[in-house]
Amino acid sequence: MDFALSDVHRDLQRLARDFTNKEIIPNIEKWDQERVFPVELFRKMGELGFMGLLVPEEYGGTGHDTLAYTVVMEEISRGDVGIGLNYGGHMSLGTMPFVLFGNEQQKQKYLTRLARGEILGAFGLTEPGAGSDAAGIKTTAVLDGDYWVVNGSKCFISNTGTPLSYGGVFLVVTGTRPDGRKEYSCLIIERGTPGYTIGNNYNKMGWHTGDTREQIFENCRVPKENLLGERGAGLRQFLAVLDIGRVGFAASSLGLAVACFEAAVAHAKQRIQFGQPIGKFQAIQFKLANMAVNIELARLITHKAAWLRDQGLPFSQEAAMAKYFASEIAVDAASEAVQIHGGYGFIEEYPVCRYYRNAKILEIGEGTNEICQLVIARNLGL
Repeated sequence: MDFALSDVHRDLQRLARDFTNKEIIPNIEKWDQERVFPVELFRKMGELGFMGLLVPEEYGGTGHDTLAYTVVMEEISRGDVGIGLNYGGHMSLGTMPFVLFGNEQQKQKYLTRLARGEILGAFGLTEPGAGSDAAGIKTTAVLDGDYWVVNGSKCFISNTGTPLSYGGVFLVVTGTRPDGRKEYSCLIIERGTPGYTIGNNYNKMGWHTGDTREQIFENCRVPKENLLGERGAGLRQFLAVLDIGRVGFAASSLGLAVACFEAAVAHAKQRIQFGQPIGKFQAIQFKLANMAVNIELARLITHKAAWLRDQGLPFSQEAAMAKYFASEIAVDAASEAVQIHGGYGFIEEYPVCRYYRNAKILEIGEGTNEICQLVIARNLGL
């Protein structure tokens, strides 16, 4: 076993860390308060190659592996988990369907621009009546000559309403199988297509830099060549991409936990009570020790899940474990960081207040933690 990062991974880590320290951390408080999606930041990420990290070089990407993605994601999310989640939505759910299932024409038209950060990737699954139950979606697409006619709605979809957004890939019901079950397929639907309406940005508890909106389709006519991958394989395609997304979500959770830990340690060293730094008290020391242990464990399972994928080995179980555990410890780290800060932690002036608001989505997105537990249990044969 070799737990050391390669020179390539360390170089990427340093690049992402420097970028975060220079471009994200000095600006994030303003962006969060004003609920700004930082368009120029993502363009800069494209220039550095981050937006096409998992895309082959022939399509404008940098052709790195999944472990490289987790290293970069952790550093970006250390600066702001909201920006990390925007990036992850682009990189995993938004871009990987084209990498894995797109035909040559679709790769040339969309993937090259996604990889360069010229457009922002998005995937639409969730509906008002279907989220964890992905098979319960009701948005339909009926083939009419050279067009798919799409009707239905999606909710909680990220990255569709920014100046970089082109639209997205959407999971729809395209018919009924001979056994009576629904047939699911993926369609590329572009902004500006008649019948496609994008709602307002949700007023969220946290993740204020994120773009998250409702999508409405009313007799929306989509060219039949916009079918992504094989007809009827849409649900299977989504679940394959979701595993990659869970690894990214775990890395994002890890970045938030690290930010909470670093802020809590710094405060514990400088905050004086009863004549000494509060970090001298065992109650505070134990909180920080537990945070350090959990961060180390979360990083190990996240890197293992990434490594397994890079070796071409099954990784769905480990991806679910990583997402579940890392998001849980991130929420705990945010809570403990606020507690260590005391009353100051409840004030927006201190970053840990923002960390606390942002943390909860990590247990909900990319498959709720309860769904991840079900995946783990099923892999145990239960």
